[in-house]
Amino acid sequence: MPRQRRTFTTEFKLQLVKLYENGKSRADICREYEITPSALDRWIKNHQETGSFTAEDNRTEEEKELIRLRKENQRLMMENDILKQAALIMGRKLDVIRNNAHKYSVSAMCNVLNIAKSTYYYHANLREKEAHDKEEVELSNDIQRLFKESRSNYGTRKLKVELEKQGKIVSRRRIGRIMKQLGLVSNYTVAQYKLHKQTCNEAPIKNELDRQFKTEEQFAIVVSDLTYVRVEKKWHYVCLFVDLFNREIIGHSTGPNKTADLVYQALASIKGNLHNMKMFHTDRGKEFDNKLISGVLETFGIQKYEGCPYDNEMAEAMFKVFKTEFANGAHFASLEQLSLELNDYVHWFNNIRIHGTLGYLTPVEFKNRSL
Repeated sequence: MPRQRRTFTTEFKLQLVKLYENGKSRADICREYEITPSALDRWIKNHQETGSFTAEDNRTEEEKELIRLRKENQRLMMENDILKQAALIMGRKLDVIRNNAHKYSVSAMCNVLNIAKSTYYYHANLREKEAHDKEEVELSNDIQRLFKESRSNYGTRKLKVELEKQGKIVSRRRIGRIMKQLGLVSNYTVAQYKLHKQTCNEAPIKNELDRQFKTEEQFAIVVSDLTYVRVEKKWHYVCLFVDLFNREIIGHSTGPNKTADLVYQALASIKGNLHNMKMFHTDRGKEFDNKLISGVLETFGIQKYEGCPYDNEMAEAMFKVFKTEFANGAHFASLEQLSLELNDYVHWFNNIRIHGTLGYLTPVEFKNRSL
């Protein structure tokens, strides 16, 4: 079945160009959004030269032919080099002994080829050590690459899962040793500031969810909360909506003020039929308890529960993840940059980041398998 050709909107292309101009690497953009480097380069070039993504390619036929000939020449040089090395290796006496060790004794073959046994075993052990060193280097490169792709968030457990996806079975102890050698420290390993507990609104609230955070139906239970992020020298705010079905961030918004409008914008960003949302749980903040939000929930027939900290545990846990992986240590020069990088993080969180509670699947993978 032929692969369906993808189409991209102008808004999508502009967002990726801005991510690149904002400092995100070309390789990360291509990998995470599943686009080809040539497509991204073409969009960047069109945006810089004409400001339009519909500009035609100005490359001449002579330039295309020259590129094709260079690639063909490089391939022929590689094949010639590999064949020369293969012929050289096959002609060595040590390889003759190694390739026939299952049929004849090593001593007899060494006598025939006039080679001391100690020489053969020395080179055999040396080759085994070189193979182990090569494997260690390749594994170190894989761990470093996967750690970078996780945005410095994965520890030994998730790195082990990602390596298993590539067919490499490696113990967590070995991964930890290599991470220590490479100086790789997860964001979760760094000590974080913990707020002192303070007494606040102690009014008794019914425990509606009773800490039943697993649901078999999409949109059955949605939790939300707000947190603050520093932009320049002022606090700005982020609102997230999380579906407990697959831990997916289904809605988000940013703004300079902690208001009901910020919650409304996040609610409006949810893609899907809000009539399917059965239960909406938040804390007792005034941003959620107001006429604007209550009117929206009443329109779509959504039940709202708020206040019990045990029920809101998933939202609190989600925001700890969000602050550890995105907000802590980040510096945003403007609200536009915050919005751009938040969109990028949500895409990575939903489509690339694996979750232990989902069997080390991404939220989107879990949803697709379940539905």
